[in-house]
Amino acid sequence: MVFAIILFAVTYVAMIVFDKYRPFIALGSALIFIVSGMLPLTEVFPSLDFNVLMMIAGTMGLVALFSESRMPDRLADIILEKVPNVKWAIVSLALFAGMISAFVDNVSTVLMIAPVALMICKKIKINPIPVIVAIAVSSNLQGAATLVGDSTAIMLGSYANMSFMDFFFYEGKFSIFWAVELGAVISALILLIMFRKETAKVPTAEKTPVKDMVPTWLLCGAIVLLIVASFIPNTPAITNGLICCSMFVVGLVYTAVRRKDEAKEVIVNAFKEIDFQTIGLLVGLFLVIGGIREMGVIDWVADLMAKAGGNNVFLMYTIIVWGSVLFSAFVDNIPFVATMLPVIQGMSLKLGIDPTPLYFGLLSGATLGGNLTPIGASANITGIGILRKEGCDVKNSDFFKIGIPFTLGAIIPAYIYIWLVYGV
Repeated sequence: MVFAIILFAVTYVAMIVFDKYRPFIALGSALIFIVSGMLPLTEVFPSLDFNVLMMIAGTMGLVALFSESRMPDRLADIILEKVPNVKWAIVSLALFAGMISAFVDNVSTVLMIAPVALMICKKIKINPIPVIVAIAVSSNLQGAATLVGDSTAIMLGSYANMSFMDFFFYEGKFSIFWAVELGAVISALILLIMFRKETAKVPTAEKTPVKDMVPTWLLCGAIVLLIVASFIPNTPAITNGLICCSMFVVGLVYTAVRRKDEAKEVIVNAFKEIDFQTIGLLVGLFLVIGGIREMGVIDWVADLMAKAGGNNVFLMYTIIVWGSVLFSAFVDNIPFVATMLPVIQGMSLKLGIDPTPLYFGLLSGATLGGNLTPIGASANITGIGILRKEGCDVKNSDFFKIGIPFTLGAIIPAYIYIWLVYGV
């Protein structure tokens, strides 16, 4: 376990220091875990989240067709027409992304909103890096708001037998949705302060004509199917990935039949837009996390956190929230939440306490903690991948300037709210 911890630490430090080589570092570390036997061959495929990988690839392809139709240009024109200045254009996009991600996967949200944001940045000639980062962290924030907002929320709902409406009202009280929205309001104010100097008037221009509406309908159809699928029990683990990839295939077939003259160029460009570096990075991270879990590192950390709380409920709540924030800043929050849920249940039964504040504290901390670092959440990795494809070099400092204050602005109000409502 000691060697696994050292290798894990070296991997993440290297990814932070040598950010341009993150996919190769992650994959190289994963190979070491496999060759050394710390990650058995029988656990390689179970460690990979094919649903996420398929969803990213399929949505990236769909978004490529969506962008080629010129619909992002049209939406950019509409938003620019409605907002008074650049500052409000940026904040409006971030809030819009957050609203969508409360019901749709965060990665899909970033992939859908980013083309619109990039088009606005090009039209008004501003740096796209802080804009895309703001959209990514805002998308990640809302994952804890509803039962279908994120995998961790789904896990909590299943484990604690919570329904969709329990995330709004639970045990006769205003539930975690309102804690997240309180944090969203504070975070929006922080974004307004951060972009306060962007007061230039938004230029108006003639609205861009849309070449083809079908890619837009396919993208909207994917969103609807993702929402519907979230309410159907016992669906296959790769359901969301199949939905996104299937809609992409439908788009390719439609393009091949309807636009024969330019079909080859459009299809080739769509595949080029799939960011295989981001997919490679996620594959490496999934395997690394699988390795440290196999070696008992995650169980050890979770047990350490549980023991540190003693018999003081508020102290346990505080450790769980802020420990989850720090842990999820570097580690995928899904295995962490999966491990901590039974730990919290065991502590609660032993001490005879209500586990609700601990459950909600875990979900809020693990979800929001990913916004502290560029590699803490898939949405952040995806956003940085999009910027890289646009030729933008995203430095760690560029991300921290937005990620750290945004995270603190969101988690502190949620931390206080959950304790006052369910802990006191």
